[in-house]
Amino acid sequence: MSIEAVRPFQASEPSVATPPDPGFDARPPMLRSLVVSVWALFLGLALVMVGNGLQGSVLGVRSEAEGFGVAVGGLVMACYFAGFLVGSHFATHALGTVGHIRVFAALASTASSVALMHAVFPNPVVWALLRFVFGLCIAGLYVVVESWLNQAATNETRGRLLSIYMVVSMGGYAAGQALLPVADTNGYVLFVLASILVSISLVPVTLSAATAPPISLPEPMSISKLIRLVPTGVVTVFFVGTAAGTLLGMGAIYAATVGMTTGRISTFLIAPMLGAIVGQIPIGWLSDRVSRRIVILVVSSAAAVSAAVPLMVDTDSAVVVLMMFALGAFAFPLYSLAIAYTNDWLPPEGILGASGALVRINGAGAVVGPVVAALVMARWGPSWFFWGLVLPHLAVACFVMVRIFIIEAPDVSRQRPHVAFPARSTVAVALLHPRRRRPGDNPRPKRRRPRASSGSSRRATRGGRAGR
Repeated sequence: MSIEAVRPFQASEPSVATPPDPGFDARPPMLRSLVVSVWALFLGLALVMVGNGLQGSVLGVRSEAEGFGVAVGGLVMACYFAGFLVGSHFATHALGTVGHIRVFAALASTASSVALMHAVFPNPVVWALLRFVFGLCIAGLYVVVESWLNQAATNETRGRLLSIYMVVSMGGYAAGQALLPVADTNGYVLFVLASILVSISLVPVTLSAATAPPISLPEPMSISKLIRLVPTGVVTVFFVGTAAGTLLGMGAIYAATVGMTTGRISTFLIAPMLGAIVGQIPIGWLSDRVSRRIVILVVSSAAAVSAAVPLMVDTDSAVVVLMMFALGAFAFPLYSLAIAYTNDWLPPEGILGASGALVRINGAGAVVGPVVAALVMARWGPSWFFWGLVLPHLAVACFVMVRIFIIEAPDVSRQRPHVAFPARSTVAVALLHPRRRRPGDNPRPKRRRPRASSGSSRRATRGGRAGR
């Protein structure tokens, strides 16, 4: 029987005073001093993300100039997400043996070298391998940062520290894309610049006096169990990952294919990143005050509309850039919404494992997205890039709408606070999720009354047993 289909987690009403949760820090949060203590880590992360954003943009444009074709170029870009998906396992093992600073230094040095090798070997097979290694290194660097921040945070500061992490990572990625026009994309200068940025990230981190002990990641909840408990969260994070992988992996290839100038490509790629930063706070605020499932429905529908509008206007229109900004503002917060909605249905001890599983599901979607988009773009034209963004968000909206008619959502008063997650993260980011218990009971949600016909009754019963 599904947790989602029966009831969200209920905490028993205490009849007597209970001691505070040992994971709760009652002291006033010292966020400013905390950020000061990890400033070197944030600076290193920002430099890595600037180099990462520049590298991805250059490769997308350069693959078209090298004559790889849309399909091959998309497969090359998808290798980054495949490497990212498996990279956290390597980094977690290494952290337990050599420590955070050494792992960061090794991975950053490798990523810097790989960035340069793209300019030396402009071959699709070599590039695919290099993109896989680069994605693996970036995932490992994320594990170092996320686990380091977890050791520095208290339960009172985790949520806000995670929000700062999101802004730094996505803002750095956008800044890297802004550097695309500074040199000729057909030369080697931009590859060198990306390599330099990743290399410089070593300076603040290796000189930092802060230390962090080895981490022990929670055992991820099995995906099959998570599907039984909260299928809405699983479906949403998968399709959100599909759309994000298409946007990040195929955006530059699309822009180069339709003949955008370098400056226009840079603006086209930056817009959704800025929108993501702007949209997280108001959408998260709204989701804490109304039914989170309704917010997911509205936001996913708005993301689909934002991606569909560019299909109706000229590629040089300012409307395209505006819609890309709106797309980022609606699409990227869906990931955080799905994690928050899933956690609404779970007890505190299940949050870490579920968050880790959702990160992996999102990563799998990010691998699938650019591969499928590349193949359909090669077959039916570059405009299918936008269909690769419309359809996943429509799938989320349709699925959530069906679930709304099957069973009621948790009461708003029982929803956990929304926390902003970066568009790309590893299983270690689950450690940063606040783990506070919710006080009081939550009334048992009422299953939607089936229609009078026996067929409808059977369908409603099957839907209820299937979970959220």
